[in-house]
Amino acid sequence: MHRNTAAAVLLDCRSVFLYKKMEWREKMKQMKKNILPIILMLIMVLVNTFSAFAAVQQSVIEQTAAETAKYLQKTVDKPQPGSIGGEWVIMALARGEYDVPGSYYDKYYEAVEKYVKECKGILHEKKYSEYSRTIVALSAIGKDPSNVGGYNLLTPLGDFNKTIWQGINGPIWALIALDSKDYSIPQNKSAEVQATREMYVEEILKRQLSDGGFSLTGGTSSAAQGDDAADADITAMALQALAKYQDRTDVKAATEKALNCLSKLQNDDGGYSSWGTVNAESTAQVIVALSELGISMNDSRFLKNGHSLMDNLSKYYVKGKGFKHILSESQSNQMATEQCFYALVAANRESKGENSLYRMNDAVTAFNTMSPINPQKDTAGGLTNKNTDVRVMPVTKEGRTFADISGHKNQKAIEALSKREIINGKTDSEFKPDDTMTRAEFATIVVKALGLNPKAENVFTDVSDKAWYAGYVDTAYKYKIVSGTSAETFNPNGSITRQEAASMVTRAASLCGMDTSVEEAAIQNTLAQFTDYVQVSSWANNALAFCYSSSILDSSDLEILPKTTIKRSEIAEMLYRMLDKAELL
Repeated sequence: MHRNTAAAVLLDCRSVFLYKKMEWREKMKQMKKNILPIILMLIMVLVNTFSAFAAVQQSVIEQTAAETAKYLQKTVDKPQPGSIGGEWVIMALARGEYDVPGSYYDKYYEAVEKYVKECKGILHEKKYSEYSRTIVALSAIGKDPSNVGGYNLLTPLGDFNKTIWQGINGPIWALIALDSKDYSIPQNKSAEVQATREMYVEEILKRQLSDGGFSLTGGTSSAAQGDDAADADITAMALQALAKYQDRTDVKAATEKALNCLSKLQNDDGGYSSWGTVNAESTAQVIVALSELGISMNDSRFLKNGHSLMDNLSKYYVKGKGFKHILSESQSNQMATEQCFYALVAANRESKGENSLYRMNDAVTAFNTMSPINPQKDTAGGLTNKNTDVRVMPVTKEGRTFADISGHKNQKAIEALSKREIINGKTDSEFKPDDTMTRAEFATIVVKALGLNPKAENVFTDVSDKAWYAGYVDTAYKYKIVSGTSAETFNPNGSITRQEAASMVTRAASLCGMDTSVEEAAIQNTLAQFTDYVQVSSWANNALAFCYSSSILDSSDLEILPKTTIKRSEIAEMLYRMLDKAELL
């Protein structure tokens, strides 16, 4: 080929290539112009869809919370100092700003003030979280915890050693309480070591486990067996306490590790387990933790297979009747309901950009009014699902009392039972509150308390049908409230231990329509707070856990003393509390 001809061909080829390149660029520009609106439209659709989803989810949260608020006002119509039916209900209703009559909070405060005076300012010798919980509730309703009946409830938190004695719960709740309204820590003159916020923060940080989480006794030389792995509940509560200290590098780092730990602990359905049991309360505590940290409930770290924390919590909801502890339960659980309720309040406040649940500088003392609804009762008295033979015992001796119970801590219970002739004194003027009670005497008062008709049926060889207690023993046995010491004997004059009393009162509660079942994880969580829980007989675990979680027994006690003989006054208190909860007073 001629050289000029070849050059011309190459030039033509180059021209064609350049033309095609320019043509391709123009097509790409045009394509971009055509695709860009489509992409923008898709983005808008996705944004609108997510916004709509978020709006629907927020609406569901608000509706569920409102329904639960009404339910709790019905079931806790007389809030009292305590971990159930007390502080958490008060705090959640107040922080949720629900329509609650001012008298509701006033009556609670009056009960707290009376209790503090009776205790002479000592809510517990060892468990200082009792002070913290009360401070949180009082702060929520705008009351001053530094002067409750003349006692400063903040002062005990100035004792570092006593506050941390109960484990990590001590410093966690001390910080939450103190920071709820940025209270100064008073000087505690009796403290060996004066506490500071820095010391409580450091105490929590040093207990962080290698997996990034926290557990009740983990991170210490006295850690309980199996407590060296993170627990979702405790990890979440530690984060709640540390939320206000995110400006500290060490706290921020610990927080990220704990969040990663919680993300890994989360189940495929968006929920959590504690002590091997999947439950609502664990999810609730994580929701509160994220809310305190200002983290969205839809944070990608806490979405599992498309399931969010709120999705999981909703599974436990019983329409208009609170929350279940575990999914297999047939009805709601009071402890679970209270914790899930304040988790909803926390999530609601976070979504609206309001102060978090435990940042209470916005708390006020004025509340709207709405008459609380009385709990539904059976027409014959009591809960609707009670045994039909159970009935309310009427007051027959109004004003009855005894000289030796004046000022006694169980005076109210003794008098309430005595004026109904459920329990009598040793004489007309003496009750002998510290005396023990025989098995026959217990059978008698529990049958009377439930309004059952006593009938002797010669069940036991050592219970004569002529004995004054025969009908009561046989009737208590018939209704499975008591059992014999053998197939043929009852030992009517034998004494009763605290764990035996708890078992009998629990059986009576079941007859009254109360749900007395407690899951294994909840049993462990409830009993492990006491120093002598290992002494409890296995057959009494459920009963004791039920009695403590239902406030039939006082959970502020340091020890269970399961095998100690129970006193007459203590049995009166247990029966009184049970009857009150069963709507039989």
